[in-house]
Amino acid sequence: MQKIIIASDHGGYNLKQTIISHLKSKNIDVEDYGCYSTESCDYPIYARLVAEEVMKSHVYGILVCGTGIGMSIAANKIKGIRASHCTDTFSAKMTRAHNNSNILCLGERITGVGLALDIVDTWLSTEFEGGRHQKRIDMI
Repeated sequence: MQKIIIASDHGGYNLKQTIISHLKSKNIDVEDYGCYSTESCDYPIYARLVAEEVMKSHVYGILVCGTGIGMSIAANKIKGIRASHCTDTFSAKMTRAHNNSNILCLGERITGVGLALDIVDTWLSTEFEGGRHQKRIDMI
């Protein structure tokens, strides 16, 4: 992974900050696309910013909101995005290995910090298997 872009709404701000610190401690380049506080804001704005940059720059993204669900719905509206809402490490592994997910979505209000960081690490360290899975992605 050369660079990760990340964003959140107010409901995911604290977890986003923790993820940024975690990634930087692993010498991963992280670019924060907002929001920059816990003041109420609209998650679709940030989902679109990250999704469009993922498609333009061919990087991976992480989106965080209260549940992760809204971010995943909004990001998946952008052609070519495969945003995956994950609440466990097995899903994180499989969404990279089989679905070639390019955005990970997490929920601060439903996933504890330790588990969220394990999910991030699993997602980032899993390679796409290609083969029969690419055929299926091409069908989407």
